[in-house]
Amino acid sequence: MLHKTRGIVLRTVKYGDTSMIVSIFTELFGMQSYIVNGVRSSKPKAARGNLLQPGNILELVVYHQEIKNLQRIAEFKLAYIFSSLHFNIVKNTVALYMIELLQKTLKQPEQHLELYYFVENAFEVLDKSELPVVANMPLFFTLKVGEYLGFRINGRYSEYTPYLDLQEGHYTDLPPHHIHHLEPESSQYTDALSQCTATEELASIVMNKERRRKLLYAYLEFFRLHLPDFVEMQSPPILHDILDA
Repeated sequence: MLHKTRGIVLRTVKYGDTSMIVSIFTELFGMQSYIVNGVRSSKPKAARGNLLQPGNILELVVYHQEIKNLQRIAEFKLAYIFSSLHFNIVKNTVALYMIELLQKTLKQPEQHLELYYFVENAFEVLDKSELPVVANMPLFFTLKVGEYLGFRINGRYSEYTPYLDLQEGHYTDLPPHHIHHLEPESSQYTDALSQCTATEELASIVMNKERRRKLLYAYLEFFRLHLPDFVEMQSPPILHDILDA
C-alpha cells in the first residue's frame, strides 16, 4: 500500500552500482530504511540522489509493509529548500550533530509525531537563524529530544534548588552524593534553555564557548544515564572547534 509522509534524511549508504539505502526519520512510521534504485548512475535522473543528502526534509510516497525491514520509495521531492544550511560551515556542523544525535537515539520504527514536528522545525530554524541562536541550538535540541523521548528534567532552578541531579532528572537543594550533577551556574543555564518556548529566545542566553562545551557533554551524559544503549558520539569535538572559530 502507498502512503504519503514527510521525512528527514539521516544517513545514506551506497548499495550496488546505482542504488542507495537511506535511513529516514518519517512522520508516519518513525525510523525507516528505504532502498532507492538508479540514483547513482550517470543518467539524468541520478541527479535526484542529491535530494537524499542527510538533513534534507522530503515529501515522500512510500510502500510500507510492517513485516519488512527494508521499504521502497515510489516518489520523493524536497519539502523544504535550505537557503544556507548546506553552505554555512557553522550551521552545517550543527546540523550534523543533530543528525548524529537522532541516529543514536531513534532505533525502533515507531511513530513519534511530536518529536518529528519538533525536529523538522529545528532544521528550518537552524537554516534561517543568526549565530546567537545557532550557537545554542545543540544544547536546546539535545534537551528537547530527551524530553520527547521521555526523560524530561523536572522542577526549576532556584536559590533553594540550585543543583541539577542528572541521574534523577530534577533540581535539588544540596549536591547529590554522586558525580552526575551540575553546579549552580550550569543548572541555571540549563533551566533557562529548558524554558525557551520559541527558538528565537535562544539568542538571549549568552554564555562562553567553554560553558557550552561543558553543558553539551553533561547533557550527553544525561542521555547515557537514561538510554542504556546510547554510545559515544563523534561530532561534538568537531562542533566545538567550529563554534570556537
